[in-house]
Amino acid sequence: MPEITTALPLLAATAVLAYLLGAIPFGIVIAKLFGLGNLREIGSGNIGATNVLRTGNKVAAFLTLICDAGKAGAAVLLARAFVGEDAAQLAGFMAFLGHCFPVYLKFKGGKGVATYLGTLLALAWPIGLGACLIWLAIARLFKISSLAALMAALLTPGLAWGLNRPDMLILMAALGILIWFRHSENIIRLLDGTETKIGAKKE
Repeated sequence: MPEITTALPLLAATAVLAYLLGAIPFGIVIAKLFGLGNLREIGSGNIGATNVLRTGNKVAAFLTLICDAGKAGAAVLLARAFVGEDAAQLAGFMAFLGHCFPVYLKFKGGKGVATYLGTLLALAWPIGLGACLIWLAIARLFKISSLAALMAALLTPGLAWGLNRPDMLILMAALGILIWFRHSENIIRLLDGTETKIGAKKE
């Protein structure tokens, strides 16, 4: 983790603001704007881009992906610009928590994959790019979003080590554990061979 140089009250304020930004449920907002109905009643009921894609609207899914990644990226970049690197990593973590456990939705949020990628891209774009490429490669090969997310979370810390960013390892381990936790039901379906593939409409 980075050296803590910021005063604790300022770090606390950064954490709260980053959480509230990350908690914005863009998937639900975009689904309503596009007239796609209540995202909670579609497919898996998840608020992320993969579930928005199950409506058949690729534009809405793409916008959800960009917004969910962008809110984390914005939290990181703003914290870095106005506070410091220690605050930037904290902001990324709290934005991720906000997405997964949003106060606006009674703490029932998404699985955090796009927010995870947005955090990494903003903190260290080569690592973030590597994570995106791992996700894309696994998704293209197996057509399963959850598997791609799990493998990206598992393998990307190796990139941080290889690119001489050991200061990010604790953050990446924490985010990776949370991604695997949030995908616990998906893991069961993967083991059973019943996991839904990308683009499939699930009743």
